[in-house]
Amino acid sequence: MRILILCTENSCRSQMAHGFLKSFDPTLEVYSAGTKASGMLNPGAVEVMKEAGVDISGHTSDSVDKYIGQTWDYVITVCGGANESCPAFTGKVKHRLHIGFDDPSDAAGSPEFIHSEYIRVRDEIKARFHELYVTKLKDHE
Repeated sequence: MRILILCTENSCRSQMAHGFLKSFDPTLEVYSAGTKASGMLNPGAVEVMKEAGVDISGHTSDSVDKYIGQTWDYVITVCGGANESCPAFTGKVKHRLHIGFDDPSDAAGSPEFIHSEYIRVRDEIKARFHELYVTKLKDHE
């Protein structure tokens, strides 16, 4: 099963969703990309994922252009920006979903508050993508 997770910068939310899906089932072909890829991972996302036992430090931040024209079982957007500017895929996309999350990199305040926002969003992503995995992806080849 081939899954592409899209966000704007491909540095935070899409990377966390990518990491969690692979942790649920290493046999899934999971990729993530951005409509305006930053080219780097958000350090806060890497840190809170490591705290959750998932290492995403080896991921790359890639442009969606790399994946246009390919065949996908699921294309999932995780932020409003990507949902609004999601490109038309010229390949076959069986299912297109939008599961939106707040951007923790927009959080302002004390370092403790900002860290807590990364944790909150990480845990929301884990819960929503685990539900998706159990209801639609697991054993649904």
